[in-house]
Amino acid sequence: MLEKTKKNFVIDETNVSYFATKIAKWIRSYVEEVHANGVVLGMSGGIDCSVVARLCQVAGVKTELVLMPYGDDMEKTNSYKHSMEFINKFGFSYHTYDIKPCTDALTSCVQSPLFDPTMVNLELAKANVRPRVRMSHLYLYAQPHNLLVIGTGNLSERTIGYFTKWGDGGCDFNPLGMITKREVYILARYLQIPDSIINKKPSAGLWEGQTDEDEIGLTYEQIDSYLLNGTSGEQEVDTIIEKKAFIAQHKLKAIPMFTMAA
Repeated sequence: MLEKTKKNFVIDETNVSYFATKIAKWIRSYVEEVHANGVVLGMSGGIDCSVVARLCQVAGVKTELVLMPYGDDMEKTNSYKHSMEFINKFGFSYHTYDIKPCTDALTSCVQSPLFDPTMVNLELAKANVRPRVRMSHLYLYAQPHNLLVIGTGNLSERTIGYFTKWGDGGCDFNPLGMITKREVYILARYLQIPDSIINKKPSAGLWEGQTDEDEIGLTYEQIDSYLLNGTSGEQEVDTIIEKKAFIAQHKLKAIPMFTMAA
């Protein structure tokens, strides 16, 4: 049986200042609690990572951004332009790491006889190497600098499992985990995220031309309505969301371990 997420707050235009401050204080408190020097996060030029970066800045926490293109893909999609617009506006420290050599080295194994080109999900499996390489680099950078890897996945994505396990789903803590995409946009406007980022179609950057909603087959508005109101307004859509959420449950649970029954 699908266990629905227990969400006990809703962010809107009337309370966004309160929640932005509360989330920022939570971020600072956690960083101090574990005696870290700050945080590092991957900057894709998207709205989720931009909101998290600004919340960290409001918190007064040292924040390092990392641009991780696959070759020139960020330039082709304007992600680099949007990232730099954000970085320059708010004065963030950043560096760039091209994941293409590492990604290509890992995916070259699919040319072996072990992999049939017609295998179901083979292309998706190859695409998922990108976020896993990105997360590996973030942790490689974080450890010697005593930084935490901060997550940027929102509740809408988590509910239906729209993230890569041990990729963008891997982090030390996540301020957006109980916040819907609709609420992320409200926070973005309050935090003065550039319009170029707010207005573009969300994309996980898995391949050229990829957008979240096209890949999911649902709109964020439909998912958010289901989460906030109990229904998207369409029974057929609700069924799709519930099916995706049921299949994705393993992504949100701790790793199962064998124990002897008492």
